[in-house]
Amino acid sequence: MFVRINEALEASRVKREENEKGFTLIELLVVVLIIGILSAIAIPIFLGQQDQAKDAAIKSDLGNAKIAMISAATANNGTYPAATATQAATVTALGSFGYTASTGTADTIIKTGGAAFCIQGKSGSSGTPTYRIDSTGGATLGVCP
Repeated sequence: MFVRINEALEASRVKREENEKGFTLIELLVVVLIIGILSAIAIPIFLGQQDQAKDAAIKSDLGNAKIAMISAATANNGTYPAATATQAATVTALGSFGYTASTGTADTIIKTGGAAFCIQGKSGSSGTPTYRIDSTGGATLGVCP
């Protein structure tokens, strides 16, 4: 009787060993640890890329606004559109000359004076830097004087 029980246990053990095809707990923990390390490296890099894209969007918007300002001046005998108390009216006026702000950019401020203008806008990135562009140069970091 004991012999038959031992044979049955041995057969059961052999059958179990043949069918074990899963991962051990240690192997699963190592995989989770590796995924955690890779995500800790990748997430900050991804967030930095988003900030760079938002900064590039406001710089592009400023360049487009400059082109629209020059087009408006050309259409109005060299006179730039006057900045209004609410900048929305000036930005809307530039829309008829092809200017459309990107989504996520904010606070487009236009200052005009004589034969010059300055346009500034805030980036939607984490540090919310302000960029400006004037009638003589390209987009740079800073505010209009």
